[in-house]
Amino acid sequence: MRSRIHNKMCLSRALLTGWVLLLVQVLCLEAVPISMDKTKVHVPEKKEPEEPPAASVDTGLHYDRYLREVIDFLEKDQHFREKLHNTDMEDIKQGKLAKELDFVSHHVRTKLDELKRQEVNRLRTLIKAKQDLEGGNDIAVDHQALLKQFEYLNHNNPHTFEVDDLDRLIKSATNDLENFDKDRHEEFKQYEMTKDHDRREHLKTLDDDERKKEEEHYDELRKKHADHPKVNHPVSLSQFLSPSFCCMVLQ
Repeated sequence: MRSRIHNKMCLSRALLTGWVLLLVQVLCLEAVPISMDKTKVHVPEKKEPEEPPAASVDTGLHYDRYLREVIDFLEKDQHFREKLHNTDMEDIKQGKLAKELDFVSHHVRTKLDELKRQEVNRLRTLIKAKQDLEGGNDIAVDHQALLKQFEYLNHNNPHTFEVDDLDRLIKSATNDLENFDKDRHEEFKQYEMTKDHDRREHLKTLDDDERKKEEEHYDELRKKHADHPKVNHPVSLSQFLSPSFCCMVLQ
C-alpha cells in the first residue's frame, strides 16, 4: 500500500516537472526576439505621385483637340504604334514616321479622314466668326485662301487625311509649341466663343426634344475637354507625345 502511494507521488511530480519545463520553453520562445534576414524582407517601394499622361495635357494650341484625336487613333493601329516606338524624334520631325501612314488599317484611315473633314469645317466656322467680329458681314469670304494660314493640314484636299497631313501636323505642332504665341491662339479661342453664341441662337429655333439632345451632346463634349489638365508653356512636342507617342510630344 505504501509502495503504491509512493509510485503515484513520483508520477505526479514527474508530470508537474514536465508541465513546468514546457511552460518555461513557451515563455522563452515569446521572450527571445526573432532574428530576421533583412535581405529577404520585402519593403514596399515608395511610389512617386503619378503625373497625368502626356497625351492628356492641354497644349493650349487652338487645334489641340484635332492633334490629340489624330494621335489617339494612330496609336490604335499596331503597325504604326510599333514604328512609333522604334523611331527617334529627329526622324519623326523629318517626316519619316508620316510615311508609315500608308500602312495603317483602313478603319483608322477612314476615321482620320473624318477627323480632317471636321477640322476643316471648324476652321471655316472660325474664319466666318472672325469676319463677323471685324464687321465684314457683306464681304465674300475666300475660305480656300484663308485656310492657307493653317499650316497643320493640307487645305487643298479637305476630304482625306494623307501622309502630307500627318507630316504637316507634327511639324506645325513642334514649331508652334517651341514658339508658342499665346495671343494668337487666344484669338482663335475668342472666335470659338462667337461660334458658341451662334450655337445658342440655333438652339432657340429647335423644339424641346431636339434642343435637349443638342445640349446633352454639347455638354458631353465639354466634359471630355475639361478632363485634360492645362500645362504651362513652353512645352515641346516630345513632352506631349510621350509616353503615348514614344517619348515624343505634347495628355
